[in-house]
Amino acid sequence: MKYRLSQPEISENEISAVAEVMRTEFFGMGKQVATFEEKLESFFGRKTLCVSTGTAAVQLGLVAADIQPGDEVLVPSLTYVATYQAISATGAVPVSCEVYRHSLQIDLEDAQKRITSKTKAIVPVYFAGATNCLDLVAEFGKTNNLRVVADAAHAFGSKHKGELVGSFGDISCFSFDGIKNITSGEGGCIVTNDKVALNKIKDTRLLGVIGDSEKRKNRERSWDFDVESQGWRFHMSDIFAAIGIVQLTKLETNSKKRQELFNKYVTNLKGNSRLTLFDWDTASGMVPHIFVLRIPGLKDRDALRLKLENLGVATGVHYKPNHLLKFYKTPYKLPITEALYPEILTLPLHTRLSQSDIDDICEIFENAVDTFF
Repeated sequence: MKYRLSQPEISENEISAVAEVMRTEFFGMGKQVATFEEKLESFFGRKTLCVSTGTAAVQLGLVAADIQPGDEVLVPSLTYVATYQAISATGAVPVSCEVYRHSLQIDLEDAQKRITSKTKAIVPVYFAGATNCLDLVAEFGKTNNLRVVADAAHAFGSKHKGELVGSFGDISCFSFDGIKNITSGEGGCIVTNDKVALNKIKDTRLLGVIGDSEKRKNRERSWDFDVESQGWRFHMSDIFAAIGIVQLTKLETNSKKRQELFNKYVTNLKGNSRLTLFDWDTASGMVPHIFVLRIPGLKDRDALRLKLENLGVATGVHYKPNHLLKFYKTPYKLPITEALYPEILTLPLHTRLSQSDIDDICEIFENAVDTFF
């Protein structure tokens, strides 16, 4: 494939950092995790805890917010299934909501209609790294007495009104998997000022063993211990943290490149009447994770994707609506989400691409789309 959909930005520095950890023969949660957390805390200006995945971050964020089995959690249907699995893993019920057609952020008018006496939280998804809904969701949560546990997996490095996403608000959850804005190979983090939540997450990420989190950072562990609540093996390893530490030093450069490539797409495609671009703007501080657009009236997306693949351009679909999945099937329809789904397409966006690559991709893409109308 000439143009991959996504690709990590890995150099010899990350490889050397991993090799150094391997030589210590200590691979669990230790000094590297402690260092990564310290650097993230300096970055956000808030306490930060690292975990094994972004999915684990959302699940633990909800547990720390005291979400209980049977509680209901508002969430946009148009997100990766990981968001839903994180909610249902707590025993809570994900309540599927519409998205705004212009931004793919959670539709709060629709969400309002779905509130019941069991509704305890809302999980906004900062789709593609955009934060159009951030202020409105915060106010929505306050008005309706809901915890706001943000799935910010796409938005590491994004800013809102000049402030980093995660540096304010209730609880923010990030992902560091292989293709995110920074990667630790696999992993995630939770950022909050809620001291009660933080204390709960520290133990819960290590099987609920009381006080074990701090011991692990000194390469110690608890042998005579107690457990007071359900926990999971969701801690980060030193191997992952070593990668993340290096990646964090590249964030500014890579974020700028992502923004430049995103803007090149917008410049090239905004005049095409067959396409609809979403209301996302890097000038607002967005660091784009993916480039998604809509092709209104497209009848056979699979055929278009196959054609583009044969022409050397990989594409993706972000995402199949969760309320259409068997496990999360709803008795009601979400007409906006269902209309958007067959018409959205994701084009390649990652730091290994150049401006001329975007020009080439756009030319191939536009020529291919024309043949479907």
